[in-house]
Amino acid sequence: MKAGTNLERVLEAGQFAVTAEIGPPKGGSAKVIASKGEMLAHAADAFNVTDNQTAVVRMCSLSACGILKQLGLDPVMQMLCRDKNRIGLQSDVLGAVALGIGNLLCLTGDHVKFGNHPSSKIVFDIDSVQLIAAVKMMRDEGLFISGEEIAGPTPMFIGAVENPYADPFEFRTTRLAKKVKAGADFIQTQAIFDVGKFARWMKEICDRGLDEQVHILAGIIPVKAVGMARYMRDYVSGVEIPDEMIQRLEGAKDVQEEGIQIILEIIEEVKLIPGVHGVHIQAVGWEKIVPEIVERAGLLPRPMM
Repeated sequence: MKAGTNLERVLEAGQFAVTAEIGPPKGGSAKVIASKGEMLAHAADAFNVTDNQTAVVRMCSLSACGILKQLGLDPVMQMLCRDKNRIGLQSDVLGAVALGIGNLLCLTGDHVKFGNHPSSKIVFDIDSVQLIAAVKMMRDEGLFISGEEIAGPTPMFIGAVENPYADPFEFRTTRLAKKVKAGADFIQTQAIFDVGKFARWMKEICDRGLDEQVHILAGIIPVKAVGMARYMRDYVSGVEIPDEMIQRLEGAKDVQEEGIQIILEIIEEVKLIPGVHGVHIQAVGWEKIVPEIVERAGLLPRPMM
């Protein structure tokens, strides 16, 4: 059975969902997570906690999600295949269930060369599609990967990520279909800046009927500096920022306000694209701006499910 989380209820009710990302600290302070959770509580339906994002050591997603759960929020625990084998991954799923965490986002993970321990050993015992399938089997069949029975139910609303822009573009829909077949209930995408290309991808998804099998949330990253926009364009794989957007930021008197305005325009456009069921706001290091964006986008108040 699924977990019956707030995120699941909002999506299944046909509401336009909002999720927001919370970055854990490079330390063990629960207050950091709690303060971010309290700040964003009214602005989203569920809250992603990253799992050692960009291969940088931070508080684990499981513990941070537990803190958010204690605040009455609906956390989305991110889980990477990079750092643990199938034993550790399945163990953490059981730990999440024990803490009442019902949303799980399955990812492969950034290579360690990008992080603060570039010589560390990578695992990749299974990949993200296999992880999705494993969690689905734990949930629906009550079995571990080994075939052994699990002692008790493992309810979970299973998520995955997808990049509409990665090459080869023509394979992106097929890759999404594999994740849906494996058991993904919802998808959060890479950041959307080129809305036209994203719309073409969504049309392919709808043409194949995948939008009726999975909930798709468009990734949104607010840009607060021209340098940030240029860096993402030039160095972040799978992010495509049109030159005219860079030019708008370069010519703006207030770059942060212009960045917010660009994001509001993108949200308005993606809301009209068939098959899009919500947005996932990733305000990296700028979480405090999320409530303002959600309010100005006309997405408040959030539904009480």
